[in-house]
Amino acid sequence: MMRNGGMKRLFAFPVVLLLWLAGCEEKIKPSVLPGIDSKSIPQQESWNSTIVLSDSGKLKAVIFAGYIQKYDTPSETWLRQGVKVYFYGDSAKHTSTLTSDEGRVDGLTNNLEASGNVVVLSDDSTRLRSQKLFWDHATQRIHTPEYVFITSPREQVQGKGFESDQQLRNYRIFRVTGQAKSE
Repeated sequence: MMRNGGMKRLFAFPVVLLLWLAGCEEKIKPSVLPGIDSKSIPQQESWNSTIVLSDSGKLKAVIFAGYIQKYDTPSETWLRQGVKVYFYGDSAKHTSTLTSDEGRVDGLTNNLEASGNVVVLSDDSTRLRSQKLFWDHATQRIHTPEYVFITSPREQVQGKGFESDQQLRNYRIFRVTGQAKSE
């Protein structure tokens, strides 16, 4: 005659054996689509997100995008579905705002490439329009080889090739055409 404890052991043994056998079955690998290289798909994705760029604890830029794709090889972040960038100067004071259709941030340098209906509006109401624009994180300067249109309270200038500080105060256009107000 078995006692109550023996009956429990007798019942527990098949349960443990069953669990052990279930744990020994072959693991199923997740399926990967043939012909797709893992480097061609983003390692991270996010929607309606913000990226903060700083240097030595000093705020340089805040980037908003509708859709962000981060890749490790090469180290870059793609910004899509509308991009808005707030630029800040040395004392963390807002200097200008950039909007574009899309962009790309280099993961090694934090440099930004904006493309598609690029507009930069400085705090003193100077407006730049182009199809492509580059921002250098280290120097806080913007440039493009593309055609630009600049409108300020005192002039309208356009031309091909451009470089400036991010405040649009000291800019240079390489091949200029434009209109100036005469008195």
